Amino acid sequence: MTLVASPLPGLPHTLPGAGRRLLLIHNPTAGFRRPGFLRRTVHALRDSGCRLELRETAARGDAERFAREAAGVDAVVAAGGDGTVNEVVNGLGARPVPLPLGVIPLGTANVLAGELGLPDRPAALAALLAAGPVRLIHPGRAGGRLFTMMAGAGLDAAVVEGVNPRLKRLTGKGAYVVETMGRLLAGPRPDYTVTVEDAAGGVERVRAASCIVAKGHFYGGRFVLAPQADLGRPQLHACLFECGGRAAALAYSAGMVLGLLERLPGFRVLPAVRVGIDGPAGEPVQGDGDVIARLPVEIALAPSGLPVIAPPPVRREREAAAA
Repeated sequence: MTLVASPLPGLPHTLPGAGRRLLLIHNPTAGFRRPGFLRRTVHALRDSGCRLELRETAARGDAERFAREAAGVDAVVAAGGDGTVNEVVNGLGARPVPLPLGVIPLGTANVLAGELGLPDRPAALAALLAAGPVRLIHPGRAGGRLFTMMAGAGLDAAVVEGVNPRLKRLTGKGAYVVETMGRLLAGPRPDYTVTVEDAAGGVERVRAASCIVAKGHFYGGRFVLAPQADLGRPQLHACLFECGGRAAALAYSAGMVLGLLERLPGFRVLPAVRVGIDGPAGEPVQGDGDVIARLPVEIALAPSGLPVIAPPPVRREREAAAA
């Protein structure tokens, strides 16, 4: 049997190149907009010789518990949206040595799947999960919860908390647009005090209308907030939206869609190892598209990396070289 070695310092995983044993954790409420994708991927995995254990979630917290308690498998595969993936990540992070993570994207945005460059066809994705390489990513931690892509407070966290689940299932990203418009019409939001610490120990304290701490390159699908962010690097990027009010929020939203954020006044990205956000006590902090903490919060790197089954990050390396 061919072994695929994982060059992960402190994480001595080797995965079989064929016949992998996979625990597949499935959120049955996900996949409404991708009918048949999971079924075709599972059939292809079985055809490749993988041995599958399937567990279906029934309530919040199930995916995290299943991942934490997984035994007798080579990797854990999260089949669902970004929220399901985040639960599985937290379950794996609670283990003494995390098992590798695989992802079958079935959600609305599938941000981590896009960041990792996962194939969008069931057969190709199954081939990757069945015999693909493992690489290390560096999650962040907001309060006591891990996140892989982003965490933050402000308008986006309020939208995440308030979005209508039924409308989200029916319209996908349209539900977020509706909730965003409602939040803007509701009136002005408070400012936040954001404390950013860099790798050299320097500290900057700023007032901002919103702050999103990026761990990955993408946000909300395939939009980019922090062009230099990279899951493979142990670094955070604090994206600061310093101007408040409806007009500024609409301008920032349009700038993100058009790729012009960096040209707008009051938008800055600061490299960081630790970010503190203070504001009205109890306001939501979103991570990977779910509420994972409440203000005040400290956001930092997780104490250890997480192995993932994913293609080599060729595209990211080229972008870094070009920068």
